[in-house]
Amino acid sequence: MLMKSEIILKDIHFFAYHGVLPQEAVVGNEFVVNLILEVDITSAVQTDDVADTVNYAEVYEVMKAEMQQRSNLLEHVAGRIANRLLDNFPAITSVDILLEKLNPPMAADLHSAAVHLVLP
Repeated sequence: MLMKSEIILKDIHFFAYHGVLPQEAVVGNEFVVNLILEVDITSAVQTDDVADTVNYAEVYEVMKAEMQQRSNLLEHVAGRIANRLLDNFPAITSVDILLEKLNPPMAADLHSAAVHLVLP
């Protein structure tokens, strides 16, 4: 019997240089990522073996690599992360990612600007 299940990584903090404004490429900013991966964990529940699930430490390394590649748009970064996770981990059937830029450089009092992407 298949189990509908999710692996969730919450409030992962990165410092990166994403943004449209030239100063963002120099100064950088804080980003927070929340990730929900749909994965069938039926085998892992029985075996207690990381080989039967998705190793979230490896998922983190993929996210870290993509966050280090500068982009203008959060949409582009979120899409790169989601696509690479789907390509690298066949057990993942869906990626739900929320990528937030904290204190974006704009004339507004707001905590963050964010992109929420769900694939497929």
